[in-house]
Amino acid sequence: MKNKLISQMIGFYNKRRNSSHFRWGKFLKFCLYLIAGVMAAITIALYFAAKVTPATYFAAKVTPTTNAYTTSWVGNTFGGGSKWVQNYVEAMYVGPDGTVYTNSGWDEGGREAGIYKDGNVIGPDFELHGWSRAGGKAITASSKYIYLAMVQGSMGKTKEDYPPEGTTWFCVRRYTLSGKSAGFEGGRGYDRSMLVVSTKNPVTGLAIRGNNLYVSTAKANLISVYNADTMRKIRDFSVSNPGQITVDKQGNLWVLQSKNGSRPAQIVHYSAEGKPLSGVIADVVEPTAIAIDNQGRLLVTENGPRQQVLIYNIAAKPARVGTFGIERGVFAGVPGEIGDLKFYGLTGVGTDAAGNIYVNSNGFKNSGTDLRKFSPSGKLQWRLLGLHFVDNADTDPQSDGVDVYAKQEHFVMDYSKKPGQQWSYKAYTVNPFKYPQDPRLHTSPTSVFFRRIQGKPFLYMTDMYQSFMQVYRFNPTTDGKIAIPSAIFHGTFMKDGKPVGGWPQNHPMEDKDWIWRDNNGNGAFDKGEYDASNRDYPYIGGWWVDSKGDIWKSLRTQEGIRHFPLQGLDKKGNPIYSYSSMKKDKTPSLFTDVRRIEYFPESDTMYLSGFTKEHAAVDDDAGAVGSEIVRFDNWSRGNRTPRWRTVIPYDKTGKREVVTVAMSVAGDYVFSVTVKNAEVSVYDAATGKQVQKLKPGPEVANESGWVDIPYGIRAFRRSNGEHLVFVEEDWKGKVIVYRLPARGKRT
Repeated sequence: MKNKLISQMIGFYNKRRNSSHFRWGKFLKFCLYLIAGVMAAITIALYFAAKVTPATYFAAKVTPTTNAYTTSWVGNTFGGGSKWVQNYVEAMYVGPDGTVYTNSGWDEGGREAGIYKDGNVIGPDFELHGWSRAGGKAITASSKYIYLAMVQGSMGKTKEDYPPEGTTWFCVRRYTLSGKSAGFEGGRGYDRSMLVVSTKNPVTGLAIRGNNLYVSTAKANLISVYNADTMRKIRDFSVSNPGQITVDKQGNLWVLQSKNGSRPAQIVHYSAEGKPLSGVIADVVEPTAIAIDNQGRLLVTENGPRQQVLIYNIAAKPARVGTFGIERGVFAGVPGEIGDLKFYGLTGVGTDAAGNIYVNSNGFKNSGTDLRKFSPSGKLQWRLLGLHFVDNADTDPQSDGVDVYAKQEHFVMDYSKKPGQQWSYKAYTVNPFKYPQDPRLHTSPTSVFFRRIQGKPFLYMTDMYQSFMQVYRFNPTTDGKIAIPSAIFHGTFMKDGKPVGGWPQNHPMEDKDWIWRDNNGNGAFDKGEYDASNRDYPYIGGWWVDSKGDIWKSLRTQEGIRHFPLQGLDKKGNPIYSYSSMKKDKTPSLFTDVRRIEYFPESDTMYLSGFTKEHAAVDDDAGAVGSEIVRFDNWSRGNRTPRWRTVIPYDKTGKREVVTVAMSVAGDYVFSVTVKNAEVSVYDAATGKQVQKLKPGPEVANESGWVDIPYGIRAFRRSNGEHLVFVEEDWKGKVIVYRLPARGKRT
């Protein structure tokens, strides 16, 4: 990831592929010879294809033909270029004119801080990305400046006023309202715009009233007051665990106190001088954000089971006088189904001078930004979405490409619309209240396989390091659109077999591989639900789920293929797998290191990728697909003679400038994608010949971030012959969708 980020700060290559042109001869005799030769070649090719005898061997330098395609995307309101919605919002402030200022610790594209207004992105580059800088969890603004929490690490450039080695500055940085840094006398950093608040603890809250800037530091139990113009400290006062701050119309402070031991989180009341005042609000299960509305009321986001904005009259003793949003949020009604007033994972709230209400949801474990503006009466005015980070998508085959799933989201597609307008956000599939042990809340899956087993829908997921395969089932009657934890395949957990952070509970502590299945249907990891095996070879090349629901795993060793046939569904609807039914197979001898695996039972066809004797890896080349993709027919009948082999782009220098990271087989084609330039190579599935390349089109500003997850490409052939190709694009918070028409057709 680090190399990826450095490269993205430098910029991305936008190379265009030159088209090839055939020159025809001028003489009839030449034409006749040419036609005869082509017919003979076709006859020979068909003969050998039918015999499936020695492999046809192609290098991936064949000049591709051209089949028109379009580029679309899902998951972000904007396609890229200068406009995208940041990965997630951890802090938000709304100005009187409805300008929304946001801050977060990280955005892959560099938009840690954003400015949004009227449903549009108007924010500039706040220069928080790279150079050991990052954003933070607090932001506010006055009529002159923006103030935001940030982090500045060391760079070995103390003469340019970076921190010395081993030191981190936790700062408040000041900007003009247009987003340009605004230095001040005594300011630190390369542009003198940073106020160093601490070298130990991050800033957790910011608020401004008149010329006073209030800065909270939770771990220091401190609120500091600065002159907003000179940025000189005026005074400090002690507050236990202070987080977000807002200032009421009387000039008094309301401070969100995070949980401390047995004391729950609460909102406390202080004078501007730091004197404790009466009026503690302690009836909110999990408060995450606070703001004063245009009527002087206190708004509090409740991120517990209510998933609402709570409204308090604070003129005297605080009293709850209303709520905003549907109680239980996205889990009300049809659980998971998105609705205008259904919130999930609240992180921000505010109002403008006209009383319009702004609410941000991040989902859970920072699923992604969902920023909405409402009229004072509660009618949705606009919505901005930035839902993906290190994520890809797959489609429900029964829907013919209409229902598309990512690791947390469900989209519905309308391909008759323009690129970027084809997707609508249907559902959020995580329920942390009913299923707090959902693996998505404790791990970081990056890739989805959607399968139908006995007509029922299932999600399978693995992560960037392929350390597990997670399985989710659906039960619309009991859980609406929520994906229910169902099963997990896991390799040896960690050193000494100890779980991380106590999750999952009750797993085998020995140094073993294990399978968990939710036998009682409660989505929790209970005793007696594990099937353990002796430790297998620890280095995994790839996972695959075939159309029957069988799971395949390739290990980077000579006896490296594991096949787990589906044993049916249990009474709760979980797929059944076991080590007793697992089958082992040798890796075909042509491979020195097998990586990805995709098997298709309908045709008994196996596709394997990896490094070979002829095209060896430089060093380990972790994460790569390999140097070749190979097709085998009649796999279950023991055939290990390739139908074809094709060399794909791979690293030959050790510099990893060209690495193929993911592959996907669908319909007429085999697709692969490289890391740095996100170039998709398209191969004919029947012959292995390269026929085309796909690059991000003008619809997404001809750009993409690195593709660096093992299933960063997923493909599907629709009933009309069109191929959909989903590609990870977390630089600008989306998934790219290429639409490749059926052979011989043009868009």
